[in-house]
Amino acid sequence: MQTRKKYIFLTFLASWLLLFFFGGDQLRRFAFFSGRKAEAQRNWPHWTDRSLLKSFADPELLQSDGDPSLPSPRERRAARLSVYKNSGCRMETCFDFSRCEKNGFKVFTYPRERDQPLSESYSKILTSIERSRYYTPNPAEACLFILSIDTLDRDHLSGQYVRNVDEKIRGFPLWNGGRNHLIFNLYSGTWPNYTEDLGFDIGQAILAKASFYTENFRPGFDISIPLFSKDHPQRGGERGWLYQDSIPPKKKYLLVFKGKRYLTGIGSGTRNALHHIHNGKDIVSLTTCKHGKDWEKHKDTRCDKDNVDYEKFDYQELLHNSTFCIVPRGRRLGSFRFLEALQAACIPVLLSDGWELPFAEAIDWSKAAVVGNERLLLQIPSAVRCIHPERVLAFQQQTQFLWDAYFSSVDKIVHTTLEIIKDRLLPHHSRSRFLWNTLPGGLLALPDFSTHLGDFPFYYLQHGSSPSEKFTAFIRAVSPADSLSQPILRLIQAVSGSQYCAQILVLWSCEKPPPPRGKWPQTTVPLTIIQGRGKVRGARTDRFFPYAAIQTDAVLSLDEHTSLSTSEVDFAFVVWRSFPERIVGFPTRSHFWDPEQRRWGYTSKWTNEISIVLTAAAFYHRYYHSLFTEFLPAGLRELVDGLATCEDILMNVLVAAVTKLPPIKVTQRKQHKETVSQQVGCKDGDAGTPPVGERSPSPPRSPPAKVKATAGTAGGRRFSQQQDCLNQLADWFGYMPLVSSQLRLDPVLFKDQVSVLRKKYPRLEKP
Repeated sequence: MQTRKKYIFLTFLASWLLLFFFGGDQLRRFAFFSGRKAEAQRNWPHWTDRSLLKSFADPELLQSDGDPSLPSPRERRAARLSVYKNSGCRMETCFDFSRCEKNGFKVFTYPRERDQPLSESYSKILTSIERSRYYTPNPAEACLFILSIDTLDRDHLSGQYVRNVDEKIRGFPLWNGGRNHLIFNLYSGTWPNYTEDLGFDIGQAILAKASFYTENFRPGFDISIPLFSKDHPQRGGERGWLYQDSIPPKKKYLLVFKGKRYLTGIGSGTRNALHHIHNGKDIVSLTTCKHGKDWEKHKDTRCDKDNVDYEKFDYQELLHNSTFCIVPRGRRLGSFRFLEALQAACIPVLLSDGWELPFAEAIDWSKAAVVGNERLLLQIPSAVRCIHPERVLAFQQQTQFLWDAYFSSVDKIVHTTLEIIKDRLLPHHSRSRFLWNTLPGGLLALPDFSTHLGDFPFYYLQHGSSPSEKFTAFIRAVSPADSLSQPILRLIQAVSGSQYCAQILVLWSCEKPPPPRGKWPQTTVPLTIIQGRGKVRGARTDRFFPYAAIQTDAVLSLDEHTSLSTSEVDFAFVVWRSFPERIVGFPTRSHFWDPEQRRWGYTSKWTNEISIVLTAAAFYHRYYHSLFTEFLPAGLRELVDGLATCEDILMNVLVAAVTKLPPIKVTQRKQHKETVSQQVGCKDGDAGTPPVGERSPSPPRSPPAKVKATAGTAGGRRFSQQQDCLNQLADWFGYMPLVSSQLRLDPVLFKDQVSVLRKKYPRLEKP
């Protein structure tokens, strides 16, 4: 027995020695036999026996996560450092706030050089700034500077690539290492890696860039902007495709994509995999290899079939009829498809890992887009199917709001960029994310007016509050200095008799002083005289200046020759409190499109539609005074001052652009009669108030196209000026904001054959 055990032991020992002698050299190479610790983790397993892998792939390529065209982490870091040498920049460290203290937020654009061509897109950006309220031609007043060198396309293979930018900007005396400068960029890097190399040192400048990579983005300093095409409109822009009650939340297709498929290079991984989710029914994912000069050299076995299927569907038809749109990365992180999906109310499903979304500092994209992961593509169909229809509709509505508020034109993209920077200057006095993500949007909610929601006319329902229960009567007077006209005396008495009137302010628009206090009527409410302001006393836009004396939410704007009763004022104010974001008033006008003249027409004819309520007798929220003065550029207000009654049209256009709603007409006791204002002894010039007949309902006139027959009369000239004003405003806004309505509000039982004792406003029916 012992001999048997001895043989077994010797056999085992001999086998172990043979194994160690012939295979020990190989065993010692395995990591688990060596006592050394594992090296730093890598994306690919660390195989020690490289001789076993040489016949399959180069180990250096295995570190690039399967795509040889993708830049390695080391290459990305090197590119990042070459562009962002001041990667630690923040507003507190790389921005001179003192330049903005004296003159506020003013922007200066460098003079354009004649021999330096500009792309169409960059020319639009500069034009947007120069026609805005931010612009100053004086660099000493500027808080922010914009280069005249086109930096949008920094792909050195592009025909629009500008060379020697570093040398040029160093020669600018205002450059100062890029401090307080803003640089715009849409395309960076080039084939094959498309790194974010701009080809010049931006220094301490703020970078407003499309396709921003989160690793390179400097939070609170840089700004991510959307990629837009050269055909993107300068201003206005097309409306979104989602109309009220026009389409259901659930459309024909659930999820669609139609676009290029990259066979090789960066961005090819995601697009090459899109065919896996295509089912030809409610999910349509179509790609084509047929693009580029040498696509046939690289085409694979799927290309021919993909190209045939690709032609079976129309891209616009898919956008119109799909609930979700896949927005994968292209060669760069962003693509034109993003804005196309927003406009079409097709909820974007983003497949672009590492993309800093446009204006994410202000916009909450979780309410308008689905952010997916490129590596989890196959989970996207089941994920979007789980979204409840109510949330789908909310997503669609938010896409339309964001498109219209921030992305539909170059003007809005540029202004959003500037307003985000302006908010950073006074963070304690900036817009909340609620204001940025709720109608009418951050551009139209001025923080200089207030940061409290209850002070704006748009948020009473969300805030659970109501406007104040009193109003301020604001009367513009141009009477002679030695006496007061009888109409204004009657108007003051009627308005002061209203139970809702808090005070009466009279804007004295005359160069001569107003009558002494003893000549003004005695009233039960405070009566204050305000002198006109500005270089030209009595400028028409003075009536919409945000005077500190106006403390109530509601303003009743009046002309001195307006004739109203106390009952009319009371009823109109009650109506306004139900619609505080709109203009509510009495005299109305309307606009129409004249196909023969191919321009907008303006008419005072009595029709079934109205789109303008004249501010000769109208209620509106005091916030519109601030918006009129601070939001609109000075050049537009100067235009209005030179045209008869154009301030009425501009105020209505502004309110309609903000609310997307028409004004409201209320009932009148009797039609206002045309009278001629007496301005003897009051030197008012062009700034005087036109005859009240132009500011109140008048007998039916001929359509605007027939005004030529009366061109010699003063009324005909004024009417022509009003049409010119309307068309110039439509051109400035880029579209016609006015909205027509067939609504007129009357008191309950108005003119019904019942006892007057049952009526709340019986005096409205008396002649």
